Amino acid sequence: MPEFSRPALILASSSRYRRELLERLRIPFSTAVPALDETPQAGETPEATALRLAEAKARAVAATLPANAGRTLVIGSDQVATFDGRQIGKPGTHERALEQLRSMRGREVLFHSALSLLDTATGHADTVDVVTTVRFRDLPDAALDAYLRAETPYDCAGSAKSEGLGIVLLEAIDSDDPTALIGLPLIALTRMLLAARYPLLETRA
Repeated sequence: MPEFSRPALILASSSRYRRELLERLRIPFSTAVPALDETPQAGETPEATALRLAEAKARAVAATLPANAGRTLVIGSDQVATFDGRQIGKPGTHERALEQLRSMRGREVLFHSALSLLDTATGHADTVDVVTTVRFRDLPDAALDAYLRAETPYDCAGSAKSEGLGIVLLEAIDSDDPTALIGLPLIALTRMLLAARYPLLETRA
């Protein structure tokens, strides 16, 4: 498939982490911020929340495209962390982050990283949930506080960046997709893109 026939690709996210991950694939894309209420619905499981929001983000951005935009693939993604049966959001502050890390030390946390690829030509969205199990080390308060001050991960669910210094807080990570925990499962995404006949490794002759 020649370069000029590539469909447009849009990442429906404001996350710099997802943008940086997608840049690894060395393919052209743009970003758009979906206008969406991300509040979990009553009685909704963490997996259902992540899946619903991933697809909803893609559809919200697709709905803003002009009628003559042509075939476009829109990537939506959402991550929900769960611990003791409850959802864990982004802490926002140092105090909340420290509280999160204290409660999770020595314990396992599940991260649901949902991914959706919407093809505007068909209206179909391929959506999947990639689950990552993370076991936190049992570290003292002083170590947790030092980490938070060093990396300030207040915009990350779980209050730790596994791709950075936060790896020190983790005992083990179990996942089929190593980038899922950072926010965008690239193995799942490349599988979806190839299924949509998007050229990932082809160059113009």
